[in-house]
Formats: sequence, structure tokens, C-alpha cells
Amino acid sequence: MLKAAVIGVGSIGRNHARVYSEINNDIELVAVVDTHAETAKQVGNMRHVPAYSDIEAMLDREKPDVVSVAVPTETHLEIARLAIERGIHVLVEKPIASTAEEAHEMIDLAERAGVVLAVGHVERHNPAITELSKRVQDGALGKIFQMNAHRVGPFPARIRDVGVVLDLATHDLDVMCSIVHEPVVRVTAETIFGINTDREDMVNGMIRFANGVVGVLDINWMTPTKIREFSVVGALGMFRANYLTQELYFYENDDAPGTWDQLSVLTGVGEGNITGVKINRTEPLRAEILDFINAVKNNGEPRVTGRDGLRALQLAQALVDAGKKEAPIVFEVEKAL
Repeated sequence: MLKAAVIGVGSIGRNHARVYSEINNDIELVAVVDTHAETAKQVGNMRHVPAYSDIEAMLDREKPDVVSVAVPTETHLEIARLAIERGIHVLVEKPIASTAEEAHEMIDLAERAGVVLAVGHVERHNPAITELSKRVQDGALGKIFQMNAHRVGPFPARIRDVGVVLDLATHDLDVMCSIVHEPVVRVTAETIFGINTDREDMVNGMIRFANGVVGVLDINWMTPTKIREFSVVGALGMFRANYLTQELYFYENDDAPGTWDQLSVLTGVGEGNITGVKINRTEPLRAEILDFINAVKNNGEPRVTGRDGLRALQLAQALVDAGKKEAPIVFEVEKAL
């Protein structure tokens, strides 16, 4: 049985601890650690495992096989290195790191050590998105034209170290890249600094893939209600997924005949049937951790690899840069992301 530990048990990390505790097969939660000793103790007592405030002491004493790293982004590389150098497999929360250089270093460390590095882009494990992606890949929409992400809500108190692009937009950038397997050649963005003065709180962005598909993002943490939606538009219709309710609908394109002064007949895309797709709902975080464990056990790749995390980070940084420059970021073909 694999031994697991969670490093950082704030709002996200304590959910990792919960899921490890609930999975009775193949994995055992053996410890939690947080630099805030009282927080670690509280979660440790809740999960009936030892609590530490010293990360290296925990790693050396408990010797976990796998760890979840749920600490502030700026310390991801530092903490992941401590685990990787001990031969421990790592699931690091997104974004993978603060910079692309740090992400590259983390990936290289994991590859040299021969350990699994998974990145916590949890929406990739959302069953509505999994089903949407499968159906798109199977050709249900025909040629794809556009993807749309609408992710808004109130400001999360947990955020201290990144802006809305790195914290939230990375989810949808990762999903878009997993659906369209093409490099991104152009990024444009408008950003707004409303709550923070040093980090963006709102982004309206657009990414263009080499095959012409466009991804549109409407992301902020300044809206008083939480909305999480993703859609894909193609020649045969549109899929719309609700991340929160895990609902998926297919809107079929239909011919829309019409007349104008009886002189011409106009045909085009019209409203066709709307079909709800059956989804087997599950907790995305549980699916993410099970995928990580499966990769470790079978010496395989997780669904979201370190390189996937790197690409999402690079695109997020390009959105931030485009917003600051108030100009598109255009990549040469050989340097496309």
C-alpha cells in the first residue's frame, strides 16, 4: 500500500487530505504538514494522522511514497524538490510554478529522478469536461471553430500570491489545450486591476491556435455570483458544460429557412435540438488523485503532466503580458506555445 502525505493544508490541501483518507484501496494518508503548526495539528487530528510543521522532518520520518504539494505558488519548486530528491512522487497544485524557468527545473528534476510529476488542473478531471472532450475528439461537432470559458465569482480570501490569470484562467487554458492539440500562435488580452493594485483581477482574453481555432476567456473574481461554464462551437453544433453542476448539453445546428420579400431564400445555422448528455458525476479532486495514484502504481503518465502544467503557465503569462502591453503577443511558428 502506498503512503501519502499532504504538504500545506490550507483550503485546498485539507481537501487533498480528506480524499486520501477516504480512498481505502491502495493508499494510506500517513501525515500532514504545514508551517502553521496549529493548522497542521487541526487537520492531523481530523484525519487521525501525525502533524508536522517541519517538511523535511516529515519526509525523513514518515517516508511517504507520494505527496500532494498545496503551498503558495512561489514555494512550489522548493517544496517539490525536497520530495523529488528523496524519490517521492509529486502531485503539485496549479499553477505548476511561479515562472516557466522554475517549471522547467521541476520537470527536469522529476525526469532525472524517475518519479511521477502530476499537476493539479482539477477541471481536466471534471466528468462533464471529460465527456465533452471525448465527444469532440470523436467528431460530434465536426470542424471546431471556437471555445469559450466563463469563470467568474467573488474574490477568494485564500489568494495572496497570484492574479486571476494564474489562479483561475490556467484551468481553462489547460482544458482548451487538451481539446485542441495544436500550438498557440497569438494571444490577446484586456486586464483590469480592481481589487489589487499589483495583480490583475479580471481578464478578457483570446488565444488563437495554429489551425485557426479560437479560445475566448472571460475570467474574474469580481462578480458576486459564481459561474463556471465552458463551451465548444463547431460546424455541427455546440457543447456547453457547467463545471459546477457537471451538466453537459449538446445544441444541434439546423437549417433555418426564411424569406425576404419573397425574393430570396436564406439558409443558415438555426436552432436545432437540445440534448442533455448523461454524466456519471464524481468529485474531480478524487478523480485527479486516483489518476495520480494509478500513474505511480503503473509507472505511467498522469492525465495532466508537468509539461501540460508548463504550457498552461506559459499561456497564462502571455495573457498577463498582453494585458500589460495592451498589444497582442504573436509567436513565430517554431516558437509557438
